Amino acid sequence: MNLNVLLEHQFELPSIPKVVALLLVELDRPETDLKKINQLIATDPALTTRLLQMANSAFFKLTGKINSVSEALALLNLAQVRTMAQEAAAHASLKSVPGINLQQFWEYSHNVARVSRSLAGLVRQNQQAAFTCGLIHAIGELAMQLAMPEALQELNEKTPPLDLRRAKAERRHFGYCYATVGAGYARKWQFPQAMIDALEYQYAPFENNVYEPLAGVIHLAAWRARGKEAGLTDRGLAVTFPGEVGVVLGLDIDMVLQQDPFDWAAHT
Repeated sequence: MNLNVLLEHQFELPSIPKVVALLLVELDRPETDLKKINQLIATDPALTTRLLQMANSAFFKLTGKINSVSEALALLNLAQVRTMAQEAAAHASLKSVPGINLQQFWEYSHNVARVSRSLAGLVRQNQQAAFTCGLIHAIGELAMQLAMPEALQELNEKTPPLDLRRAKAERRHFGYCYATVGAGYARKWQFPQAMIDALEYQYAPFENNVYEPLAGVIHLAAWRARGKEAGLTDRGLAVTFPGEVGVVLGLDIDMVLQQDPFDWAAHT
């Protein structure tokens, strides 16, 4: 499918049912806990994406400036958040995405977000933006699976969606990958430019004419999380570590592996 045609495809990002249920319970309390609402939304890539779409819309006149769930919640009222949660609940029956184990995908995305935030702190980048980018960095994969499941069936069997080689395989087959797709939607949703660049160049940070450090952070965090999914040994991690990205950011493999949330001893 042509990239421009794909980006015109309308799709519903599936939310985590438990998170949506807990969010609605919290929103119905006489005195809501904004910190808890923030924490719940920030665990769900779909809810986070919807919230940022609303906050970066022209209506609030802050297009391209809202980087995180906390910033969006400071702008929106709880009635708008409740409507968003109710809409997510209405689509809760859409629990399957062809080729994707959603539970695994949600956990993986949250792990990338947490590692991205930690790495951003080390290299003095915006930690909130890094967490958000990490959380939603693979929504392009969901969009591709929903829009063209048959075209991806064979690829899924040879190179699963969370494989370290996935972006390269998609590029070879289609001329673009989930990173390009995610950035395309983020651009349509008027997300901050630094986030769009980070999403677009997360696979190959040096392809951008102006190097975006946040793209390098997401690249390293995704490498680490995909390495965990693959159960790589110490040797496997050393061989696949994207050293050229680490050098630019001033991060070596030990510094990356020392960040939360994984205990690598359990996987080697």
